[in-house]
Amino acid sequence: MAKEDTKKTEAPETATAQPTAPAPDPMALSIGDLKNLSTVLDVASTRGAFRAGEMANVGFLYNKLQTFLAKLVAQAKPVEAPTA
Repeated sequence: MAKEDTKKTEAPETATAQPTAPAPDPMALSIGDLKNLSTVLDVASTRGAFRAGEMANVGFLYNKLQTFLAKLVAQAKPVEAPTA
């Protein structure tokens, strides 16, 4: 029982700790990941990694990905004010 009486009572850390931002999801895709995927598709098709019957699907996905990335780049550019 002597050991029970000498235990220190610690204050909860959450009471004085600053709120932290949630950790980023390690499984989330970034724009860089999508650009790399586009490069992988291009290299793989150049090296003949896909069968002829698969090329239409790969090309469709590649074109869709390129369109999406182009939209992101266009949205990221600031709108310039017209000069008079």
